[in-house]
Amino acid sequence: MSEQRDLGVVYITGGSSGLGAALVAAVEKAGGVPAVIDRVAPEDATIAHAVADLADTEAAHQAVAELVSTVGPPQAVVTAAGTDACGPLAEIDAQTWERVVRVNLFGTAAVIRACLPHLERTRGTVVTVASTLGLRPAGDATAYCASKFGVVGFTRALAMELAGRVGVTLLVPGGMRTHFFDGRTEQYRPGPDAQLSDPADVAHAVLSALQMPVGCEVRELVVATSTEPSWP
Repeated sequence: MSEQRDLGVVYITGGSSGLGAALVAAVEKAGGVPAVIDRVAPEDATIAHAVADLADTEAAHQAVAELVSTVGPPQAVVTAAGTDACGPLAEIDAQTWERVVRVNLFGTAAVIRACLPHLERTRGTVVTVASTLGLRPAGDATAYCASKFGVVGFTRALAMELAGRVGVTLLVPGGMRTHFFDGRTEQYRPGPDAQLSDPADVAHAVLSALQMPVGCEVRELVVATSTEPSWP
């Protein structure tokens, strides 16, 4: 059996909270070097980071360039940054709706685009983060579903485009116990009995994809509780 790949430097968008923060901890524990791109700096000031709003493509490109100069080029990138805007389409203003798509889809593409020259040199790995709602729609979630369906299509096309040059994994997580649901009205929050995944468990699954030997890839990875209502 081939040896696991060394993690090296792993860029993680949204790495200051939620799944992203769990990925930072997992990568560090496994001997890799996490580097965060987020709107806010991580609580641990020793973690390499660049502050950027991923709704802005140029800011995303600049953040990657900043990390390359401070911590070195990436051997992998995980796009865990995400946002949402719940409610009927007619009740969500256009700027708010479009921001969801910009962060979740355009931000994903922008960071990967900036990282690609480095990843191709090492046959590195890309892990995009979609959602079970990128495969199955839900009402009052048009922006989120549009962005995550887009991430699914983008990732599958990217895997074909980069075959044999860069590893590409699509992560499809179910609901997780994070602050993602904070600030929502009660109807859009998981109920008190909702079964949600620990983001550390999801991060562990991602770690296995990042450590696959060169030439062997986890193409798609669904991680959810056994009672996840949005899957299958």
